[in-house]
Amino acid sequence: MSFWNNIKEKLNEANENLQKNVGQFKNKKFADASMAICALVAAADGDIDADERKKTAGFIMANETLKVFSPSDLKEKFDFFCNKLEADYDFGKIEAIQALGALKGKPEQARACIQLGIIIGGADGEFDADEKQVIKEACNAVGIAPSEFDL
Repeated sequence: MSFWNNIKEKLNEANENLQKNVGQFKNKKFADASMAICALVAAADGDIDADERKKTAGFIMANETLKVFSPSDLKEKFDFFCNKLEADYDFGKIEAIQALGALKGKPEQARACIQLGIIIGGADGEFDADEKQVIKEACNAVGIAPSEFDL
């Protein structure tokens, strides 16, 4: 099996697991952390262009897993983190990582959030080094070894 096919298989598996579990995580901290990781992945290269922001927002709104949350609340929080990252990437990143850190000690929620970030990262057909690095940092913020996700 090629490397990319292996990644796609793992993304599909992660998405299925996430859909099964996210209903039990319907809370503000999980929603905020989910949008933080989506914004971090979108800005992984240090910049969020309008097209990338639009595609990520579209993916968030279409994702079955996140349908347990209000679309307007998700959009508002995603825009909040994107705006912070665009205004000052380093401080925006700190704020997003803090939102993720709220899931530390809640391993099931933390794993689901990391899985969502991986799915977002691979949604365009490429999970690049910058996106992997952001996911590793997110893993560290929630207290999960990146190796658990083959990173």
